[in-house]
Amino acid sequence: MMGKREEENKQAPLLEPRPAAENGENVTEDGSGGEEAAEGLGRRLLDENRKLWKVAGPSICTRFSTFGVTVISQAFVGHIGPTELAAYALVSTVLMRFSNGILLGMASALETLCGQSYGAKQYHMMGIYLQRSWIILTGCAVLMLPIFLFTEPILVFIGQDPKISAVAGVISVWYIPVMFASVLNFTLQMYLQAQSKNVIITYLAFVNLGSHLFLSWLLTVKFQFGLAGVMSSMVIAMWIPALGQLIFVFSGACPLTWTGFSSEALTDLVPIFKLSLSSGVMLCLELWYSTILVLLTGYMANPEIALDALSICLNINGWEMMISIGFLAATGVRVANELGAGSAKRAKFAITNVVTTSFSIGVVLFVFFLLFRGKLSYIFTTSEEVAAAVADLSPLLAFSILLNSVQPVLSGVAVGAGWQSVVAYVNITTYYLIGIPLGAILGYVLGYHVKGIWVGMLLGTLVQTIVLLFITIRTDWDKQVEATQQRLSRWYRDENGGKPAARGNP
Repeated sequence: MMGKREEENKQAPLLEPRPAAENGENVTEDGSGGEEAAEGLGRRLLDENRKLWKVAGPSICTRFSTFGVTVISQAFVGHIGPTELAAYALVSTVLMRFSNGILLGMASALETLCGQSYGAKQYHMMGIYLQRSWIILTGCAVLMLPIFLFTEPILVFIGQDPKISAVAGVISVWYIPVMFASVLNFTLQMYLQAQSKNVIITYLAFVNLGSHLFLSWLLTVKFQFGLAGVMSSMVIAMWIPALGQLIFVFSGACPLTWTGFSSEALTDLVPIFKLSLSSGVMLCLELWYSTILVLLTGYMANPEIALDALSICLNINGWEMMISIGFLAATGVRVANELGAGSAKRAKFAITNVVTTSFSIGVVLFVFFLLFRGKLSYIFTTSEEVAAAVADLSPLLAFSILLNSVQPVLSGVAVGAGWQSVVAYVNITTYYLIGIPLGAILGYVLGYHVKGIWVGMLLGTLVQTIVLLFITIRTDWDKQVEATQQRLSRWYRDENGGKPAARGNP
């Protein structure tokens, strides 16, 4: 028994054993326990930041790597020809974002379930939740196959250039294996993040990026395989972390949470699907928001300079968003872990800490982009006219980055607590009923052009951030602990596949 307890303590470093909390009982009324109350603030901050960055660091590296693969691909495709570049931009901006939004969003439900199970020490349930997510996300990927198989006729039907549509049809077929690799990548990342074993993800991210850069050069420049060379390199690069994580899990690196394939994965699929669907809608509505900004700008008269300047700003914003998404993941894990462990006070402290940390980074970047304004644009262009347009848009870019430092963190709180359906309604209202109509009025009716569109959409994001902040502040976290324990009890199976009426810890 002592050996088993020591093994559990080694495998669960982020949560100190709190026997009373394990059974849903608080040592004190506020759920903190006498020992926690005696801890100094400095010690608590140091401990919380250690836990935060243990998740956020690898997550940010992974997001940078994934975004870097897309940028590298675009750079090599751009040297093949303008038609190929336009087709790749069309597929990556619309189709890739569409499928990734659905898959990543639905995978965030696994972050909720695994994070809460890990906090509650229901370790073996994490492997079952992982298998259920594989089933659900693979089914969704199969349902999306017709979009990628018939991309060319779909694009021609909606009025796109036939020549560009033909190349886009070829690229979209190459993207099919990438989509299925994403099913494994997203779910395994959520599973490993929940137990803070995601350092392996960082190593694989660097291998992924380096391999793609080398293979793209080898196949495209050295062997002159053209578009097939770039896309085959992307397929290989995206499967490297997928297979690496699978090997890591199957090799026994997660002995408490992965106990092998189980028929229990085939049960309770409907409620898991509902949570996954809410997660998918929540994240998709956020990811597609910036796409609509580009589409609205493209319908303006003489949009070339505006689109060039906007694409540079969104490229910079995209790199910064990788930091924000990393904090989103870390927030979800920390909140879920503490709710699962039965500690409302620690959950609130984790939220306060991550919002403060992320906002501080956002303020630094806000000042940086205000100071340098259009100077950064020369990294992407030699055109004085485009650089001047970027300088004109830089204050909006800076405010976007400042909002991005808070809004994704609050979305992470929703993921950790399992509020995805609530946030989906908030996103629909603030983004699509406030932000986009305001942007259209300011840009087209009042004649402020791309700045007006961006201001309107920023106001939508601001309203969304205020609403999420209000919900977070007003939440009764003790009740959230109870809701978490009820959810875990409802879907709990013991290691023999039973569902006992009363149970202790696994």
